[in-house]
Amino acid sequence: MGIESTAHTFGASIVSSDGKILADVKDVYKPATGSGIHPREASRHHSNVAHVVIRDALEKGNIKSSEIEIISYSAGPGLGPCLRVGATVARTLALHLKRPLVPVNHAIGHIELGCLTTGSLDPVTLLVSGGHTMITAYSAGKWRAFGETLDITAGQLLDQLGRHAGYSSPAGAVIEKLASGSSRYLKLPYSVKGNDVSLSGILTASKRLLDQGEGIRDVCFSVQETAFAMLTEVTERAVAFLEKTEILLTGGVAANTRLTEMLKSMSEERGVTFKVIPKNYAGDCGAQIAWIGALAFRSGVQVPVGSSWVKQSWRFDGVEVPWRIVN
Repeated sequence: MGIESTAHTFGASIVSSDGKILADVKDVYKPATGSGIHPREASRHHSNVAHVVIRDALEKGNIKSSEIEIISYSAGPGLGPCLRVGATVARTLALHLKRPLVPVNHAIGHIELGCLTTGSLDPVTLLVSGGHTMITAYSAGKWRAFGETLDITAGQLLDQLGRHAGYSSPAGAVIEKLASGSSRYLKLPYSVKGNDVSLSGILTASKRLLDQGEGIRDVCFSVQETAFAMLTEVTERAVAFLEKTEILLTGGVAANTRLTEMLKSMSEERGVTFKVIPKNYAGDCGAQIAWIGALAFRSGVQVPVGSSWVKQSWRFDGVEVPWRIVN
């Protein structure tokens, strides 16, 4: 069983040792309109719904709690109060069921779940979500960073734009819907530095355009076109440098159709395979934590309940991944 609680989502999932997702249940904290995630309020939400989500996951998977063999939890990165709720729930389950406890890096969960659900073996991965924007590939025992955001993430860009326009977070789906109603491009800052991207300039400029009376649909269209073109460019550069034959798109923003279109077009031009995680697993979920828990435990990773921990800032590229062997 995997427990996810890094930000707005509390999730619980049950995954078999061979990677079959038996149940994946979540409950998402919804802030007030025009507001972002309040860590304390989100953690209270998680505390209130945890028992229901876990119960529903067991029922959906037709699994008895005594049949659970491993408890894994999102140990970071994420919002401290939210991480602590998930860790406390996982510790309680591990003690009650007398099962091993496995801490999981949330970002690696996104990547490896993408590999599991798409059949990707050795991809250049673009991970885009509210907490991450980075290009990574496996090398020498770890997932390595070959490019990332220098300021805000793609998810934060969309969420903060949405909040400025009066919508609540997460706002990615709203921004995508609004963008589909326009084809008028407004010039925005295009900032690629090496293989990294800077997205804060787009946010500042797009807010200014809205305040000056530009249409919300035109602004959303322009934000997507600019930010996603930047992400496509740096992904293509990483593929060329690494000479990989697969591209994987994962994370919450992977649900965006326009980003998928851009990456697919680029992949076809380069003659490489493009895969995208299914939308129902793109956002934060317990499945990403359960699957990594199974892989890590199989490789000897676990932590005593009494010395278990969470890390709000836990870099993915510092985590050993002994289960992954690529020739």
